[in-house]
Amino acid sequence: MTDLLEYKGYHGSVRYSGEDEIFHGRIEFIRDLVTYEGRDAKGLKRAFEEAVDDYIVLAARQGREPDTPLKGSFNVRTGPDLHRKAMILARKRDTNLNTVVTEALKTYLEKEERRD
Repeated sequence: MTDLLEYKGYHGSVRYSGEDEIFHGRIEFIRDLVTYEGRDAKGLKRAFEEAVDDYIVLAARQGREPDTPLKGSFNVRTGPDLHRKAMILARKRDTNLNTVVTEALKTYLEKEERRD
């Protein structure tokens, strides 16, 4: 995926089907499946925004909150050696594992953004 659309805090994928000659996508980073399609870039963007609006309205009609994308927590499987090193570092710094992982991820992402 190279491009993401954004609207009201939701992100949507951009894909093209040469066979059908149509752009299509789905709302990413939520559990529910919400798709959209359009004949061109403007049509796809409009369909994505309509899909987000419809998703929010449908959830309200069903008496539930729509999924919130990227809530800020996720599971990471590092393997025992990296887990051990991170826990020891956290203990040495008198902090917790979440802080160590968050700082490491932030440092890595900032470095990658500078490369782009």
